[in-house]
Amino acid sequence: MAGTTSAACESCRFFDDHKLNGATAAGDEGLCRFNPPVSQPAPESKGLWPVVASKDWCGHFTAEMTAAE
Repeated sequence: MAGTTSAACESCRFFDDHKLNGATAAGDEGLCRFNPPVSQPAPESKGLWPVVASKDWCGHFTAEMTAAE
């Protein structure tokens, strides 16, 4: 993939590191907000956003999806 050095979750506009709401980020983990939350097997359970590392990347990444400054 060309330009994979910047193709990391931390560079994506859909990466949520939880620092925006005043909480402390746990290590380099964050939530991927690209897709809706993943449903859980139990009907009473809430959906969960996928947890990703800041250096992870996926096939959805493009230069147009870089984080807003």
